[in-house]
Amino acid sequence: MLESTPQRRDAENRLGGIGAYILDVTNIAKPRTYGAKKWKLAFTAIYSARAFLSIAKDIISKKAGTFISRNLSYVAIKVHNDPSDDQKRALVGLVKQRNLDGLMHEFGGVEGVVSSIRTDPVKGVCGGAKEIDYRRYVYGSNTYPRPAVKGFFSFVLEAFKDTTIVILLICAAMSLVFGIKEHGIKEGWYDGGSIFVAVFLVIAVSAVSNFRQSRQFDKLSSVSNDIRVDVVRDGRRQETSIYDVVVGDVVCLNIGDQIPADGVFLNGHSLHVDESSMTGESEHVEVDAVKNPFLFSGAKVVNGYATMVVTSVGMDTAWGELMSSVSRDVDELTPLQARLNKLTSYIGKVGLVVAFVVLVVLLVRYFTGNTEDENGNQEYIKGKTKFDDVMNGVLRIVADAVTIIVVAIPEGLPLAVTLTLAYSMKRMMGDQALVRKLSACETMGSATIICTDKTGTLTLNEMKVTKFWLGKKDMDVDASLPTIARPVLQLLHQAVGMNTTGGVYRPSLDAKPEFSGSPTEKAILSWAVLQMEMNFEALKNSFSILHVEAFNSEKKRSGVLIRSNGEGTVHLHWKGAAEMILAMCSHYYDSDGILKAMGADKKLAFEQIIRDMATKSLRCIAFAYKQVAADIDHSGENGSKNQQLLQDQEGFTLLGIVGIKDPCRPGVRNAVDTCRGAGVKIKMITGDNVFTARAIAIECGILDAELEHDEDAVVEGVEFRNYTHEERMKKADRICVMARSSPFDKLLMVQCLKEKGHVVAVTGDGTNDAPALKEADIGLSMGIQGTEVAKESSDIIILDDNFASVTTVLRWGRCVYNNIQKFIQFQLTVNVAALVINFIAAVSAGEVPLTAVQLLWVNLIMDTLGALALATERPTSELMEKPPVGRTEPLITNIMWRNLLAQALYQITVLLTLQFRGEAIFGIGEKVNDTLIFNTFVLCQVFNEFNARKLEKKNVFKGVLKNRLFLGIVGVTVVLQVVMVEFLKKFADTERLNLVQWTVCIGLAAVSWPIGWLVKCIPVPDKPIFSMLKRHSS
Repeated sequence: MLESTPQRRDAENRLGGIGAYILDVTNIAKPRTYGAKKWKLAFTAIYSARAFLSIAKDIISKKAGTFISRNLSYVAIKVHNDPSDDQKRALVGLVKQRNLDGLMHEFGGVEGVVSSIRTDPVKGVCGGAKEIDYRRYVYGSNTYPRPAVKGFFSFVLEAFKDTTIVILLICAAMSLVFGIKEHGIKEGWYDGGSIFVAVFLVIAVSAVSNFRQSRQFDKLSSVSNDIRVDVVRDGRRQETSIYDVVVGDVVCLNIGDQIPADGVFLNGHSLHVDESSMTGESEHVEVDAVKNPFLFSGAKVVNGYATMVVTSVGMDTAWGELMSSVSRDVDELTPLQARLNKLTSYIGKVGLVVAFVVLVVLLVRYFTGNTEDENGNQEYIKGKTKFDDVMNGVLRIVADAVTIIVVAIPEGLPLAVTLTLAYSMKRMMGDQALVRKLSACETMGSATIICTDKTGTLTLNEMKVTKFWLGKKDMDVDASLPTIARPVLQLLHQAVGMNTTGGVYRPSLDAKPEFSGSPTEKAILSWAVLQMEMNFEALKNSFSILHVEAFNSEKKRSGVLIRSNGEGTVHLHWKGAAEMILAMCSHYYDSDGILKAMGADKKLAFEQIIRDMATKSLRCIAFAYKQVAADIDHSGENGSKNQQLLQDQEGFTLLGIVGIKDPCRPGVRNAVDTCRGAGVKIKMITGDNVFTARAIAIECGILDAELEHDEDAVVEGVEFRNYTHEERMKKADRICVMARSSPFDKLLMVQCLKEKGHVVAVTGDGTNDAPALKEADIGLSMGIQGTEVAKESSDIIILDDNFASVTTVLRWGRCVYNNIQKFIQFQLTVNVAALVINFIAAVSAGEVPLTAVQLLWVNLIMDTLGALALATERPTSELMEKPPVGRTEPLITNIMWRNLLAQALYQITVLLTLQFRGEAIFGIGEKVNDTLIFNTFVLCQVFNEFNARKLEKKNVFKGVLKNRLFLGIVGVTVVLQVVMVEFLKKFADTERLNLVQWTVCIGLAAVSWPIGWLVKCIPVPDKPIFSMLKRHSS
């Protein structure tokens, strides 16, 4: 028996407690004691065990789970026969280079690879969590290092690159130098230092905000990249994260899946993959066990199904190397941001013109001696005024002019979009919607039509077989086994168990079976195993699959060619849409197992059975088979012959028809009603037959009772496809339900609707839905049932596959658009008022009432704090009471022009009155009057923030107590304004105000509320005012 020495315990612990002893002989010092003999014996035992494992590795791999029980005379040592680094590198290189000869020569083919990485081709990795941890330790994790994200100081530097900021900093620096030179450091730093502080404050707030939003987008990106993968571990098929896949995992692949890591093909049929993301080649690659067994991370399965064994993960894959060098572009501009940038540019140009005029006027008045200093003395006297004083005066004028530009340019608009998008994306995650593309948030608010799937979106996707017809007899699905003839029952077992991509796992004979696969497959397998006593494992061992025709949404059926291992008979089975399978049949089995011919009258009877089940919202699946000559060579080399057999669509025998119930989701009718009430039309596009589709559409509220028999309201895909382009354009709007549709039909519908001017949202889950998802204005893929191809083609992923979540996305989209409009109205009010006030005051009086520091403070309130307050409003039910804005609606509506012009006009009137008559009215000095103007202007913006919360509703306080962020920002703004006026006299160039003066300021600002209420009583035309002016002028 081996002693429990410290060296042995250390070697065991370094491998994380994997249930085995692994002795690292190279790192254990040679013993100098009597124990040397025991160590020599231990080493001999280990090397003997390794030699034994090498000779008998086939036996060991088959019986990996066995162990030698311990008795009193010895302890068994399980040795991990790990591949060396050279072997690991060789395997990684061979797979990357598609070196089939090398794979055969060095590893003995796929079987040798499986053996070398100690996994089981059927049961996958065995050993539980400790074995997974061990493999992650030895081979690495399926992750790759991301490129370094932009740090906080990168955003600070970006803010410094703004031209107006640079000019202001230069003016501040020169003002600081000349001020200190003239007045000394104690008094001379105030003007320049104040501008410096104000500019740095604006930069800091902007950088912090952008930095936080960048981090938010990175988090959402990492969530969207977390793909779920089907793996087999300890014989059980289970779902795991792509990041948890390890070398040795057996991965199940179906149409639409993304391959999670590099590996080799184990078994499967008709597997074709799209490697364009890796190679750029659009041609699909066929993968099989003989000619090309290599599979690569990042590729997509486009046809067939298979299992693969993972040979390399993370940075050992070509995809990992590629993705580690690719950074996500978080600077993508959404359409709304692009429109706002144009608006910003236009307003900026207006501000530049105003600033230039102000600059010229002030310079002329200064050098002609028409300005006075604080003491009432003439500022400039030719030949007498010092150079430093002249420079200070000029710099002050330039700073004022530049500050006007800063205030005029609404750089807060892009920030507001970023804030509201980041906020809504985060909230939408909680509402079961993952945004992949920023533009989708805002575009969804303009949607006029939603084209939705049925299964899983409108229904629960919890399927159960509730009807079974054998021949023309309605069998009891809970007790049908005793009445079915044995030969028919065996054929039904073949039809279900061999023609499936699902699986059955039973941990023990007494355990309840676990079913995997699509909901439809699980429902049929569950029925066959639990009610029809199908033995899935025994069936798989009794037959060999010769060829497979995988199911897709074009054909709506799947086929399999199988051979009995005992008798050698060959059967061709088809399963799929009941009316399509029925069309292939010429015979059927009755309930007594007697084969009967199917004439035209019998076929009509079966069609009626299908129709009756469909009207009860059941999905109808039929099974048919044909016996094929066994003397034909069906080997792998003759795959073309097998494919020809699968093209045969006549002379089949109908085995039975099942009806699968998939109930509607509880809240789907309310969600549909909400969308219709918001002016958004709902169209159901499904692969089910027309009767099932019509029944579900009526149940969900998509199809009104009066339209139930309208031929234009319910059509089949083939009918719509065969219309002329003019007919499609004419009928597209009237269609509510399209049944038996293919992905191409869905694409045609989207193209027609877009051509008619609609903003179209489309839901999809299959690989073939990708073209329609990309063509739509907003592609919505399903998070549960959706394939990775569909998700990659979409803009938003609906995580719970629920139509109610689609309605939530619509509400959030409208909220984003509405929040941006609120902020535009608020900011343009400030822009217009500030520009007009400074321009009139400069031209008439030769001075601006608001200094550079004061304007920068207003800019901070307006751009950053205002954006935070208004861009984070939650969606309300009012948003779903208005029609969609569509494509052509202007960003600034007539309602917004009415509101902002009324408020701007009031502010201009009040502030200019204070500017020219304030001293006389209140009997105060010039400095106090300037402070009064500044304080009133800022408080007007605070009160107007409440007005901006509601563009149309008169009650602007509704729901305000629920928005704590808004109240917090208003509170912070007021507190900071008090500090600016009362305590920062030198910095802000203000004077303290008494209680009466504060009351006057608050009273004048509060008038904004009744003005806002009154102005909303004024009706405005629906047509945009500028388009009306253009038409009038033309």
